[in-house]
Amino acid sequence: MKITALRCAVIGKHPIVRIVTDEGIHGLGEVEYTKPYLKPWVMHFSEALIGEDPTDVERCMLKIRQRGSFKPHGAAVSAIEHALWDIAGKAANVPTYKLLGGKVRDKVRVYNGSLRRPMQGSTPEDYAADVKWMMELPEKFFMVKQGIGFHSRMKKDIPDFHYGLSQPPGYHGAMDQGQISTYAMGHMLDCVAAMKDVLGDKVGLALDCGPGWMLNDAIRFAQGVEKHNLMWLEDMLTGDYVPWVNPQAYRELTVSTTTPIHTGEQIYLRHNFKELIETQSIRVVGPDPADIGGIAELKWVAEHAYMHQIMMAPHGTANGLLGLGALINVCATLPANYIAFEYPSASDDFWHEIVTGLPEGQIVKDSHVELLPGPGLGLDIDPEAGKKYLREEDAGFFDN
Repeated sequence: MKITALRCAVIGKHPIVRIVTDEGIHGLGEVEYTKPYLKPWVMHFSEALIGEDPTDVERCMLKIRQRGSFKPHGAAVSAIEHALWDIAGKAANVPTYKLLGGKVRDKVRVYNGSLRRPMQGSTPEDYAADVKWMMELPEKFFMVKQGIGFHSRMKKDIPDFHYGLSQPPGYHGAMDQGQISTYAMGHMLDCVAAMKDVLGDKVGLALDCGPGWMLNDAIRFAQGVEKHNLMWLEDMLTGDYVPWVNPQAYRELTVSTTTPIHTGEQIYLRHNFKELIETQSIRVVGPDPADIGGIAELKWVAEHAYMHQIMMAPHGTANGLLGLGALINVCATLPANYIAFEYPSASDDFWHEIVTGLPEGQIVKDSHVELLPGPGLGLDIDPEAGKKYLREEDAGFFDN
């Protein structure tokens, strides 16, 4: 089998990768909807891949892996890797998890970080109402994640939230950073208390915090919420769209508190998790299979973290439902340190119309998703339905 074409179409806002072969088997991968500008970067790899056997996944990846980087540019490499595994599974007529060592669980636990309604404000009452709504969703999530601090509208809603640098609103990935005011610190603690009053011990609570915190504030906040037994605090020092790791500072934060510290969604490749894991700098690692370089990279990190007693909770907000296949297949194979992955809700209703292979009816039940029975990653796009959402320049995307 040989790769005959690498294609990328923007459907909605999502770059979708499609690898075509001379045996009529194709593979798909999805890039997060916030990254439509990555289409040319995906196509940059055509020369390296055309003519290769796509079922030799690692051989293909050795040609392109070193040409990615931290989020967002690792997404192009990751989506290609997903498409290669999709083809490999289809060629063998087995789900991709069979090629990753086989499943260790029959259904995969997920948590809610993206099924949400717009927050009306930043008061404790607003936060309490929001988690109450999430707790009552029919999916019965065992845990919810809420944005707070620099990963929320607080930084704009609360006057003098911090004394550092503020970025213009509306630019995705820009980072506010600086010392948090005494009032804002107290306000955040009040919001956490309000959420826990609603959730109690029935539903776990994690907080997506940044990045942007300075270490002294991060330590104070982590110690201040210890009594609430949170699942974790995510991306306080570095994180989303920050192209460095800073394990030494994370270790100082981690050893200062009993509250678990989590990071990793923006990190590209296993090599950049090495020091975080081996120095016990975090308690929970959270790579995104659509940014780390693919599902094989994520599995390697999970196994390495397992040997160091570090938990695994993958990030997962591709938001087009197609990326759900990669998450389910790799998480079915992960060791006992696996907690759950962040369930990626559809950014637009049409994804339910065009994606095939999804479970009938409600996808998440009792906070779990069943393994997908189809070969490869288990999900596909119906060409006739998908064509309605293609841009004019992508008209040949579904051609063989």
